[in-house]
Order: sequence, then structure tokens, then C-alpha cells
Amino acid sequence: MSMKFLVLQCAAITLLFFITDVVSAKPDTYVCRIPPSRGGHCFLKPIITCPSECPTIKPKDPNAKACYINCYSPKCEATCRKRKPDCNSPGSACYDPRFIGADGMVFYFHGKSNQHFSLVSDPNLQINARFIGHRPSGRTRDYTWIQGLGIIFGSHTFTVEAKQVAKWDNDVDQFQFSYDGKALTVPESHLSEWNSPEQELRVERTSMKNSVTVTLPGMAEISISIVPVTEQDDKIHNYQIPSNDCFAHLEVQFRFMGLSPAVEGVLGRTYRPDFKNPAKPGVPMPVVGGEDKYRTSSLVSADCAACTASFEGVETKESSLLIDYGMLDCTSGGNSGRGIVCRR
Repeated sequence: MSMKFLVLQCAAITLLFFITDVVSAKPDTYVCRIPPSRGGHCFLKPIITCPSECPTIKPKDPNAKACYINCYSPKCEATCRKRKPDCNSPGSACYDPRFIGADGMVFYFHGKSNQHFSLVSDPNLQINARFIGHRPSGRTRDYTWIQGLGIIFGSHTFTVEAKQVAKWDNDVDQFQFSYDGKALTVPESHLSEWNSPEQELRVERTSMKNSVTVTLPGMAEISISIVPVTEQDDKIHNYQIPSNDCFAHLEVQFRFMGLSPAVEGVLGRTYRPDFKNPAKPGVPMPVVGGEDKYRTSSLVSADCAACTASFEGVETKESSLLIDYGMLDCTSGGNSGRGIVCRR
């Protein structure tokens, strides 16, 4: 076998490692392809078999649980999980907005309407959120929700946003995406994918409409769904939502690999080894501040006072596809048991 062939073969294998974490060995079994150089603990370990209740990593039924293999964990085992955000698990950001940190503690960060805040800031990764809001008559502050996410990684930017919606329709997709400031389209088909030109980012639909998973191999996996504020939500919380806007917003759950001990951000700081939660124990709806520390100038800027990310050659001006969202609002949920009613 020639040296040239070996080099080409190794290059092809490296590319496959970058695109996907696991490869199917035979039905219901998989092998991890993340090498140790990218944080993998299970690289080419013996075949991992999926549980019988979730035999595949990409089920054809959008509501079925998927087989999840964490190639970055020394356990090298397969577990079942939903592919859509779990708003009652660590790493989630849902409702108006309620966060659950890496320590499992629930806290609220209200931010301010029509402003941007850093959720995660690490040397090689920046994730911001645009908050939208609505201030009913008689209130001293806005209700706020997450309308969009902006991600900076390497020399690239990516945004995912919910469109402004007057009346919610489950049969209409409300996502807007951009990559390096240019709009992109992900076909409206369950399990359809879009991969960035350098294979550094993957967007996969986890249902026909309004649910996707965004993956940055070796860095993060983000489950995202778009939901409206329902009439029931409005009645329970007295949002006083106007009739011409259902305030479509994001429900999000993050999973991170290899964050540094210096990670910052509204959610990111909870992943620090020395993190001490400022939320008061026993408070039904603990609210934490930090607006001044985590405010960024745009959805794709890493310029907050506490930001630790550093990028060269990244265009950080606003690349959002929504220029003016006007008066904004959102929430949702199934019953969280934490002073808020959630809808799935």
C-alpha cells in the first residue's frame, strides 16, 4: 500500500471523525470515533449496544427516545434520552427564562427586553442570547424570553432565531438560520441536515417543524425548539399578551464538552469547578442578576464585561436576520413545580 494512499485514507477518516461522534457497527450497536486529541474517552472501544427501548441514535419517530452515546465520558455506555430540550434537566434555558445550571439548581435571569446577553463565554466558544419582552400595564419590569442564539467559534458565526408570529400554527416552521452572516436553509424534513463547509457545525432537524439539534463536534450540542405563549400561559401568569403576537421563542438545552475552568456567562459560570450558586436555597423562584456583566452589543459579539472568549478575524457586527422584533414576549412549559406552569 502506497504512502500517498495511506495519507489520503487517514485524511478521510479524520474528516469522518469531525462530522459524527459514532458510527454504526451493526444494527443497534455503535463505535465512538472521537479521538483522545478531541476529548474522546471511548475511541474505538468495544462495540456499544443501545438499550432495547431506544435501539437507534436517530429514530424515525420524532417523539421516540434516541440512543445517546457520550463519547466524551469514561463510562462509554449508551442511554435513552429525548432529542428535544428537557426543560427540567441541567443545561436548560426555557420559559421566561428559567435556567438549570450544571449543579442542578434552578434560577431565573430576566435580563432586559431587546438586549443581548452572554450565556456561555469560553476561550474558544461564545454563545449569546437575544431576550425579547413584554411589559403589561402596572408592571415595573418586562417579562422576558429567549428569541435567538448567536454562536461564535473559530472564525465563524452562526445564529438561530424564532420569527415573530401573530398566530401560532404547528404546521408552519418558524426558524431562521444564518452562517457567517448569510441566511441558510435546512430542509423541512425530519432528520434532514445542514453541515458547514468545513464540517465544524451541524444542524439537524429533530422533527418536521420547529425542533433542531445544533452540534459543534467536541464542543457543544444544543437542542432547540420553538414554542409560543399559549392562552393558558397568558391566563396563569397574566402576561396580557396582545392579540397580534404569540411571542414565539426558544426552549433550549445545552450539553458541553471540554469547557475550561474559566468559563463565564449566565449559564456557563455554573460549569466552573469553583462555582457557588448565588441563588438563595428554598426560594421558589430565585432570581440572579449580572445584566451589566453579561450584556453584549449584538447577538454575535464577545464584548461583555465578563466575557473570556477571544477570536481573531470574526465579523462581530449584528448578523441577525431579524432587524426589529418590536414588542416581544414568550413563555411555555409542563408543570415545573417551581412556581411556573410549563407546556410541552
